[in-house]
Amino acid sequence: MSQAYAFSSQNHRKELHDEIMLITAIRTLILYFFVITALRLMGKREIGQLQPFELVVILMISDLAAIPSEDVGIPLISGIIPMMVLVLMSISLSYLELKSEKARDILNGTPSILIERGRIVEHELVRNRLPLTDLVEELRMRSIPNIADVEFAILETNGQISVLPKSSKRPVTPEDLKLQPAYEGLPIVFIMDGILQESAFALSGKDRAWLDKQIKKHQLKGIEEVLFACLDSSDHLYLQGKERYTKKKQQA
Repeated sequence: MSQAYAFSSQNHRKELHDEIMLITAIRTLILYFFVITALRLMGKREIGQLQPFELVVILMISDLAAIPSEDVGIPLISGIIPMMVLVLMSISLSYLELKSEKARDILNGTPSILIERGRIVEHELVRNRLPLTDLVEELRMRSIPNIADVEFAILETNGQISVLPKSSKRPVTPEDLKLQPAYEGLPIVFIMDGILQESAFALSGKDRAWLDKQIKKHQLKGIEEVLFACLDSSDHLYLQGKERYTKKKQQA
């Protein structure tokens, strides 16, 4: 009797454990899609372009999403409501930024000039707690080894450094040589990872027969064997086959 009870109890615990794991997985998926939606509502920006208040909101959302996904005893709504509040606050602050320059300065701060006409502005480095070695490293990454060649270096509100070289040190442009280069528009993508982009035909004035002919010229059998294909404004087609198909051709 005791053995049967123990066996039944063990089965019950296992079923309970499996049920908790399933609930945890479902809650995690719900929170995942909610966080993705929240970030989409906040706008599309790279991490390096986030303003301070936006970064704080993202960090808080990630923490709030983790709490109910780890503990099934906490109602899911307890994590979702605070996240909704944060998203609404972020959208409101972003809107306020657009309408008020003063609010923008309070929320994000103002840009700082680190180099002015080839001279380091030392007090701005100190105020922003930016080591001189970091500034020099940033200049080297921009192919500017000499500080004297910099007209302005500005620390932007998102933490990135904008560097403007002196006019005598910047690369020569066609305008400097009084040249008028041909127009270069965006290339039209025909195939992306083996998938045909139907809109390309209307944009380019080409047809399917033309594309099939170009694919055959590259000794490929069809669209599914093409990794990438695009047409530039000079009517030149760039086409590359997928590695597994081009390797077979080379080995043959």
